[in-house]
Amino acid sequence: MSIINTLWDYIVPFLFILTVLVYVHEIGHYLAARFNGVRVEVFSIGFGPEIYGWTNKAGTRWKIGAVPLGGYVKMFGESEMESGEGEAADMTAEERAVSFYAKRIGQRAAIVAAGPIANFIFAILAFATLYSTLGRPRPLAVVGQVMVESAAAKAGFKAGDLIVDINGKAINWFEDLRRIVSVNPGVRLSFGVRRGDAEITLAAAPKLKEIDEGGGITRRFGQLGVGMDISQVGYERVPIFEAAWLGVERTYSMTTRILAYLGQIIDGKRGANELGGPIRIAQLSGQMAQGGLFNLFFFMAALSVNLGLINLFPIPMLDGGHLAFYAAEAIRGRPLGPRVQEYSFRFGLILVFLLMIFATWNDLVQLKVIEFFKELIT
Repeated sequence: MSIINTLWDYIVPFLFILTVLVYVHEIGHYLAARFNGVRVEVFSIGFGPEIYGWTNKAGTRWKIGAVPLGGYVKMFGESEMESGEGEAADMTAEERAVSFYAKRIGQRAAIVAAGPIANFIFAILAFATLYSTLGRPRPLAVVGQVMVESAAAKAGFKAGDLIVDINGKAINWFEDLRRIVSVNPGVRLSFGVRRGDAEITLAAAPKLKEIDEGGGITRRFGQLGVGMDISQVGYERVPIFEAAWLGVERTYSMTTRILAYLGQIIDGKRGANELGGPIRIAQLSGQMAQGGLFNLFFFMAALSVNLGLINLFPIPMLDGGHLAFYAAEAIRGRPLGPRVQEYSFRFGLILVFLLMIFATWNDLVQLKVIEFFKELIT
């Protein structure tokens, strides 16, 4: 693969996704700051030297940095010691009115939390837009596998068969197949099947299955004995309000799965080698982009959920760390001392740096880069 192809297929989609998500996160901070009367001095996408920028009427410098790996919002008075010492004590009344430092705890917490919240809102809107325009992905009524000695095996079903109708009633989705079969145990059904270019008809009577659910309750249903082909999906558009609810549901389920996964790592039930870093994200970005718009934007929404959730972790340097400091301030009635905050941020910086190294190492191992260099040496 040439360098140009690699750049176009992987690096460009990765930078596009990263830029969008960073912008969403930082615009959340920016809008909340402006709403609470805080002057925003800089809104930057990327770090390092400015390669392009402009200043708006509110005095905010909007710029693009030379290193497109993140971004930040710099608010007036944000870096002052909350003890009120130093330059913060020398502020004029006009400066204090637009200073982040001088705002109430609730206002500061809202500004900090607005970044992760914006990522969650973006994910909900992205999912809802996908479901209402391109459609919700659903497995088609395609046979992926046939169980041995099942009703389907006896009837002659084969992997790859597309079931187009049952007793003359057209179906599209595997769920339709499952629903009709389950309520017809022992009933001989006629299946219209498309096998390659041929149209054939197969007849089968779903076997009666019984499951004891306890309490004297037995569930009875029919089983054809076929599994779905997860690679064969179609897209079904849904109404906008239903799509919005599905967006909320999808965002919530992703959040709970991420937390459950992290809990399993802490408990030792799963290995941390599954954690991915920027290299794997770049690889997946390219793969999703090549898979079409739906896959690309779905992946972007999923990453937005991850970004919002991770930033809420109570780690100094992250938004959750700031929120933890504000919670301590609310309980104590005064901010934590400058030295405590300084050492906490140093610890947070080291922790985040180590996590990045660990995730990048996982990427290199998963992509077998280490083995490649070993082979070159030996």
